[in-house]
Amino acid sequence: MSVLRYLTAGESHGPMLVGVLDGLPAGIPLSEADLLPRMRRRQGGYGRGKRMSLEADTPQIVSGLWQGATSGSPLAVLVENKSNRQDRTQKRRTVPRAGHADLPGILKYGFDDANPVIERASARETTMRVALGAVTARFLELLGVRLCGHVIAFGGVEAPPLPVDLEADALEAARDGSEVACCDPAASQRMVARVDEARERGETLGGRIELVVWDLPPGLGTYAQWDRRLDARLSQAMMSIPSVKEVELGDALAVAREFGRSAHDVIVRDHAGLTRSSNRAGGLEGGITNGMPLVLRITLKPISTQRKPLPSVDIDSGETVEGRYIRSDVAVLPAAAVIAESLAALVLADAVLEKFGADRFGDIQVAIASYLARLPQYPAMDPAP
Repeated sequence: MSVLRYLTAGESHGPMLVGVLDGLPAGIPLSEADLLPRMRRRQGGYGRGKRMSLEADTPQIVSGLWQGATSGSPLAVLVENKSNRQDRTQKRRTVPRAGHADLPGILKYGFDDANPVIERASARETTMRVALGAVTARFLELLGVRLCGHVIAFGGVEAPPLPVDLEADALEAARDGSEVACCDPAASQRMVARVDEARERGETLGGRIELVVWDLPPGLGTYAQWDRRLDARLSQAMMSIPSVKEVELGDALAVAREFGRSAHDVIVRDHAGLTRSSNRAGGLEGGITNGMPLVLRITLKPISTQRKPLPSVDIDSGETVEGRYIRSDVAVLPAAAVIAESLAALVLADAVLEKFGADRFGDIQVAIASYLARLPQYPAMDPAP
């Protein structure tokens, strides 16, 4: 059972979004300012639509803090919707849009109107998940863990692989210097041009995100039960992001084409402990972290809303009609990178609390230090041949 639990509520054009995060330990230094960088990144990126210029997305922490730190009580966060237009939902919408939850939601809940589905199924909901994920990212960062999502493919334009020894600061600096959150300047320029082309054509674009997490302790997660495997928990979180259709852990797609002997990471001694000669597994073996950087990738389809709507059927008349256009983005890849970071932070923070306790932050730091000290140590390395 998860130590951390969270729920979100609110509609895309309702008064506000609400989130409750339960299970945080006491003693984590935290303020609303700690949430803002990731929330600002979610709003930005080349290809976003007009909605993001209308919203402030300023989080209000209304419970769970005491004198500048978490209290151990549930943490509640509010984000006001500036685009609060509930009047738009008064008119029935009877033409479901292809690629959206409109028709499945109508059928599931017995609606004669797509509005209640549109309002809750909207990706606007990820605003609150980013806010709550930013809280857990802060917790992990105070433990020395760093998370960085960046764009590796955009509308068919692919960036070259990162250097294997690239560190967190350098990756973040390169990503933040790009309008499309891509670390390669030349690829970034081509991606921007691709967005311009799609906007001119009235089309949308998909692509791929890579998430790297540094300095996770080995031993998070378990192989003991299928639903507690960390790879499974991360995959579920990533697949919950709107438009995500694939999750890749490590170099899964590449090694699937190779013989097994070259597909795995040899265990070697390094300095005083054990490590791997490569990281094709992406930091996870048997559903457990192995001490290498965690690497996963997600693939997003082009978002469903089209400026030139696709055909549909009116559920009242049964007639084939043209679908509706709702204000939208051309692409959301840069935003998806920070959403992936935030959801991974929620999963990984839960795994840390599961292993090291969940009452007080200082106790967790002591428990991690004690655990790392008891791992196999080899201080006297063999001399080089």
